[in-house]
Amino acid sequence: MQLGLFLKLFRTYSLEDALAHVAKQGIQTVEIATGGFVGAHHINPKEVLGNSEEIARIQDTLRRHGLTISALSCHGNPLHPNPEIAEAHHEDFVNSILLAKELGVDTVVNFSGCPGESETSQRSVWITCPWPTEFLDTLTWQWEQKVIPYWQEMGSFAREQGVRIAIEPHPGFVVYNTETALRLCEAAGEGVGINFDPSHLFWQGMDPVECILHLGKLIYHFHAKDTAIHHRYNRLNGVLDTKPYKELAERSWAFRTVGYGNGPETWKAIISALRMTGYAGAISIEHEDGLMSLDEGFGKAVHFLQEVLITEPPGVMPGTRSVGS
Repeated sequence: MQLGLFLKLFRTYSLEDALAHVAKQGIQTVEIATGGFVGAHHINPKEVLGNSEEIARIQDTLRRHGLTISALSCHGNPLHPNPEIAEAHHEDFVNSILLAKELGVDTVVNFSGCPGESETSQRSVWITCPWPTEFLDTLTWQWEQKVIPYWQEMGSFAREQGVRIAIEPHPGFVVYNTETALRLCEAAGEGVGINFDPSHLFWQGMDPVECILHLGKLIYHFHAKDTAIHHRYNRLNGVLDTKPYKELAERSWAFRTVGYGNGPETWKAIISALRMTGYAGAISIEHEDGLMSLDEGFGKAVHFLQEVLITEPPGVMPGTRSVGS
């Protein structure tokens, strides 16, 4: 496994300065934002595609700092009912896949997206319960008319380019847990897998280790981000909390730097489960901790993960077997 970083954390730096800074801290591979909600930081596909000199410059910059790119990420909603948003995020997605091919990067990360409740919707509608029955009718329409057709098309397109798609389960989108992840991957076909972020599972009450073992070989990329459960408010209000992220003291849960939501034993179990499935890719730090500065959260995450990572070459240990193959 390689210690990685979602480089959008240092989006105010130039690519050269960002790579130099993180390499000094022990980062081995970087995930680069190329569109969607997060924007295009450090590399803009529209400006780089087809420019062989610029592609070579980027690759040379990475080599000089001893780094690779683990994935391009355009976390967006290409299924948004507003056609302008949907088209913009779809274009970012297509361009990210094409850029990945030119850069020699094998994985592009995205969200599954979420449609509205009908063709006349203006905003996304996330269904979280089966009653009143109109909710299930809406969910069926979303999957059959929007989700499956789109992802079958994009799965085919990515395969043609020799690039994998890693979908990140996230509440608010149609793929948010293990069951919905498996449903989309099965519908989209080979080469469409998962960007696994345990922080989104912790606060929903899921067990990341069980989810990892169940998803197995479908895990193409991994985000290292933690969640702290604030038990008082969780017991009062449950996990569906719509208060702004900045209201940390009143929320049922909050994103934290790794190790500040769950301790070393939990993260050792997560890393070990990944290894049991055969995963040997990036452990990409995503820092969204509202209690820590940019460099403090990054530094603490690096130090914590260096202690729990398994870096030996992949292999089956005595008494174990590959899971999820």
